[in-house]
This record gives sequence, C-alpha cells and structure tokens, in this order.
Amino acid sequence: MSEADLDKHASKMAKKKAARDKMMEKKIDEKGLVVVHTGKGKGKSSSAFGMALRCVGHGFKVGVIQFIKGAWDTAERRVFEGFPDLVTFKAMGEGFTWETQDKERDIQAAQKAWAAAKEMIDSGDYRMVILDEINVAMRYDYVDEAEVIETLTHRPDMVHVVLTGRHASETLLDCADLATEMTLVKHPFRSGIKAQPGVEF
Repeated sequence: MSEADLDKHASKMAKKKAARDKMMEKKIDEKGLVVVHTGKGKGKSSSAFGMALRCVGHGFKVGVIQFIKGAWDTAERRVFEGFPDLVTFKAMGEGFTWETQDKERDIQAAQKAWAAAKEMIDSGDYRMVILDEINVAMRYDYVDEAEVIETLTHRPDMVHVVLTGRHASETLLDCADLATEMTLVKHPFRSGIKAQPGVEF
C-alpha cells in the first residue's frame, strides 16, 4: 500500500473508533439475557456450551438441563463434570421420541427436566442456565411454553437463560434479548457420514 492509502485507512479507522466509542458510552447497563439458538443448522447446543465455558472461565456458576439428548454420552458432559463447584449438569432426556417410542414417558421426562430447570432459574444461584433442546420439548407440548415464558420474564435480574433447539416459536423469539437462527448449508450426514466424536458429540 502507498503512504497515501495507509493514511486514508488510518483516518477511516480513527473515525470508526470514535463512533464506536461514542456508542459504547451509552451502553452501561448489565442484565440477565434470554438467548435463543434455533434453526435447522448445526451448532445450537455447541454455541450454548461455548457460552457456558466463558462463564466457567469467569468463575460463574452454570446449570445445564438436557431435555432430549440425556441418553447420549457427550463429551461436553464429561468436560463440565471436571468443574463440580461451578457446573451442575443434568442430562434428563431419554432420546428422541422415535428412539423411546413412548410419548407418555417422553412427556414425563420433559416435565421432570422443566421442574429442575425452573428451580435452577428461580434460585438465582446460577449466572447462566442452559435449557438444551427445550424448544423441541415446547414444540411438541411436552413443556408448557406459557409457563416457560412466565419464568423467563420473572427470573432474578442477573440470570442468563439459553434455550436451544429447532422450531423456536415467535412468542419465544419475542421474549428473547438475543436470538440466532442456525442455517443449514451443507451437512455430512446427507453424504452418508454418521455423527462423529469431536464434531457432533
């Protein structure tokens, strides 16, 4: 780059920084957030667990409730079990309905998971509570969405709640402070490659 180009770039970046600094001066509040990860793409739970690791890195307590995948032996669970003072990890699902083939049992498992999740949220003891695959449980009416939203609305001030799973409703998205939709572009499963350790679990 020429010296003129470098000067032009430096001037542009200085203006950008000044505008950013001015914007950040107005953003002083902190509060617990409702975060929703949804969509058909991969990475919803992985993103939530990445946020959990950030909390652990800051010494904050994290609660994790798995609504569907509880029957799986996941690497995330093994890692978080290494932080027993900071992480409470409850794998309470029994797999997907096509695996259990018992809808009533699935509903009971989801209700039990929600009771544990609500207790975690209401306690105020956790900086972050992750409700993994709860969106799926709400879509199938295994968990009452109105009750979930009521709990989110009246939770203690500094509790972040992360809800994952496909098919988040518009009502839930309206309640969220941060919502991300994972878009499926390409997946190895469609090419005949099964789920692999270190990638999917």
